[in-house]
Amino acid sequence: MSDFMQAGKISEAKQLLDALRTNMRVTIRGKDDVVDQVLVCLVAGGHLLIEDLPGVGKTTLAYSLARSMDCAFSRIQFTSDLLPSDVTGVAIYDETVKEFVFKKGPVFANVVLADEINRATPKTQSALLEVMDRARVTIDGAAHAVGVPFMVFATQNPVDYEGTFPLPESQMDRFLMRLQMGYPQAADELEILRTQRGGYDTITLNPVVDRGDVLKLQSSAHEVFVEETVLDYILKIVAATRTEAEFRAGVSVRGGLALRTAAQARALVNGRDFVLPEDVTELVTPVLAHRLGLARQTSDALEERRAVAAALRRIWSSIPVPQ
Repeated sequence: MSDFMQAGKISEAKQLLDALRTNMRVTIRGKDDVVDQVLVCLVAGGHLLIEDLPGVGKTTLAYSLARSMDCAFSRIQFTSDLLPSDVTGVAIYDETVKEFVFKKGPVFANVVLADEINRATPKTQSALLEVMDRARVTIDGAAHAVGVPFMVFATQNPVDYEGTFPLPESQMDRFLMRLQMGYPQAADELEILRTQRGGYDTITLNPVVDRGDVLKLQSSAHEVFVEETVLDYILKIVAATRTEAEFRAGVSVRGGLALRTAAQARALVNGRDFVLPEDVTELVTPVLAHRLGLARQTSDALEERRAVAAALRRIWSSIPVPQ
């Protein structure tokens, strides 16, 4: 394989991504940067965690993505009484055939919205670990593939809210990126107020790509060229987190691979077949911040997130950018 992709692949990817971007912006107003980051996560084949206050459009964002792709969509409302089998499915004894039959849970879809994931207990949260890593569910020793493409789109309220459980590090590490939406600008919010919108499932969007198109995009992302100096830049950032006294532990090897893959996806989303250093720096916080924790104890989750982000900025801004 040559270092650079064929021009036809770049052109096709641009058309598909432009169509997705335009379609999603019909319902997601004033959040073009968030839409682009969601597309980066999709093209990279990763899972996404949106952490923000209730009512800012997190569910609408996930639904709009699924409808734009003509993919199977499933929503799981995570609550404290949710059981692992409510997520993955369960084997039920069928009297007619005299054997156990597996009944698939809602995780068997292309885009799975895990809504308010931190309201479920850690045991239920852990039901997603295998499927997010291997795209399969193992029940009674039998593995069941969930199909491709597969993306978990989780939403989370701030952990300071009552009745929430912090996601364990192993769970956080399964998410390629963590984003925040924030409030819309006044002009965009005024447009939202003018619409007569009900629930997210009343949104009407025509699909603009199919599953095969998404798989093509994900395959093309792996072909995006990463120059050796850019790989070295990624390694220096990752290695610096491991010697940073402010962090409890540094970024894992999985985290470094995630940053490289996300940078390749961002390059493709921006119409390039090669990674620039800016692809890396723009993704350091979304890809790495949720994998890090402070060495010092703090009861304020918002303070911890800000401190981690500030330390990351200090790290990558102190490392010379490759030319």
